[in-house]
Order: sequence, then structure tokens, then C-alpha cells
Amino acid sequence: MRILESIDEALIAQLRAAHEFFWLDLSGADCDAIERIGELLGLHPLAIEDSVKFGQRPKLDTYGDTALLVLQGGVESRPEDENRHPLEEIHCHLSSEFIVTMHRQPYADLQALKTLFERSTIAKSERYYVYKVIDVVVDSYFPMLSDLDEEINDLEDAIVSGAGRKQLEETFRLKRLLLKLRKAVVPMRDVFAREIEVIADLTGMDADAHDYFRDIYDHLIRITDELDSYHEMVAGCTDLYLSTIANKQGETSKQLAIIASIFLPLSFLTGFFGMNFDWETGRVQHGPWVFLFLGMGTMAASAATMWWWFHRKGWTRADG
Repeated sequence: MRILESIDEALIAQLRAAHEFFWLDLSGADCDAIERIGELLGLHPLAIEDSVKFGQRPKLDTYGDTALLVLQGGVESRPEDENRHPLEEIHCHLSSEFIVTMHRQPYADLQALKTLFERSTIAKSERYYVYKVIDVVVDSYFPMLSDLDEEINDLEDAIVSGAGRKQLEETFRLKRLLLKLRKAVVPMRDVFAREIEVIADLTGMDADAHDYFRDIYDHLIRITDELDSYHEMVAGCTDLYLSTIANKQGETSKQLAIIASIFLPLSFLTGFFGMNFDWETGRVQHGPWVFLFLGMGTMAASAATMWWWFHRKGWTRADG
């Protein structure tokens, strides 16, 4: 199989005349280039229009002996919850004679696949090349899911250690990211659930091509299940955050209640001595020791008694 990265009309015409299968990978092609390759390969005008505009939902449109398969590939970044461009839209024009992939930005996974094909010395069938291109795009989600798993576990530990605004923001970012990934994966899963036969039955595809694309469908089911489980874990992080905040508020309320309870008898004692100041100075308070023992001593004794009682009840211990 020949791999092309630019539009070489003479070479493409030569390959088609020799019925040699080729893969043309275009990154950031402008409208004129897309229309030119469409005319050169005989692509349907509607397929060309979709590739010019982009912004398409994952789908499969068939036009005679050619088909347009729109995929959303994953773009890995660390940390994933701050990944601003987690998806790359990839248009695959499929035929028994060629496969053309179009994307706005360079896509590392396809580049690695091209290197793998160039180094391989074993000839493969057309269905294998088509399968590998699609499979690489679909499997691009697995590294992202692995990173998300670690980040969700770290987020849970951070919330338990001390829930704060940062953890809440990370939780919401992860929710939005998972929702965006699911909106991309579920339509692809539905396409392969309904249209496996259409892709496999393109002219030139062998009978066992169904098995290849069924494998892609299995991968999409697995990715969807993992996204659903991660969404539940992130929802659990939200509940954990709210529970931790509620526990903190309860602990703070308990501490304030202890302080208020300790100061309650002190307020009573100081108020009592204040109201009876005349009587005490004339009959009781004679000398500094009386003030220390009767005034300060009773307040210290009451505070110590209250603290001992709270400690015995277990109110002074943090919840654990």
C-alpha cells in the first residue's frame, strides 16, 4: 500500500490505473484542495461538502462504491480535566481502491500508524488497512480513559483530605469532559452497530471483513461502559464533596457550641459579681487571695468542669 500526505495528481492517477490501493492523509487541507481531491477520486458532492464544512456528527454515508465515515478521535493531554481540545474530527472516505483521511490538525495516532505501515514488510489486504485506520482512531480513547481513572482517584483522595473550591472545579470539569467524550463515542457505537455490514460490503472487501469491524464495535462498547462508570464515579465525587463539607460545618458548629457553653457560666459568674459588687466589697472581698480564689477560681473551675464533661461525652474528639 502506498501512503500519500499531499495531493499528487499524477501519482494518484497512476495508482488508480494500476488498481493499487493507497492511503491519502490530509491535515489542514483548504476548501480548494478538498474539492480537487473530490473531483480526482470521484467522490460524491455531498461527501465533499461535509468535508469542507467539518463540524459533523459521527456518521456513515454511502454513495455507490464509496462511503464517508465521520469519526471523533481522542486527543490525549495531561491533566485530562483541563484538556481544551479532547477531540479531533476525522473524515474517512472509503473505497475498495483507496482510503482518504482528512482532519484539521495533525493527528499523532495516524502519524504513528503511517510509520508502522512504512516499516512493515508484510503485505496486507485492503480490509486490514481500512480496519487499522479506523481502529487507531477508536483506540485513541483508551489512553485518555486510563488518565481519567487516575485523576478521578486522585480527586477522591483530595476531597477526603480536605474538600475545597479547587476540588469542586475539577469535579465539574471532569463531568463536562466525560459528557463531551460520551457524545462523541455513543454515535460512533451506534454507527458500527447498524452499519457494520455496509462498511464491510464495500466493493472489494472480503467476506471476513465483518469480523474486523465487529472488533471495532466491541471496543466502542467497552469505551462507552468505561465512560458511564467514570461518570458515576465523578457523580460520587460530588456527593463525597457535599458530605465532606457538611461534616466540616458540623464540626465547626460543634466547636462553636463548646465555646459558647464554656462561656455561659463565665458570663453568669461575671454578671453575678458585677451586680453584687457593693455587697461583696463590704462583706466578702478582703485581700487579693479572695479575688483569686473566689473570682478567678470559680470561673476556672467552671470552665474545667465543662471541658471535662464534653471530653467524657466525646464531643471534643474529631469525627474519624
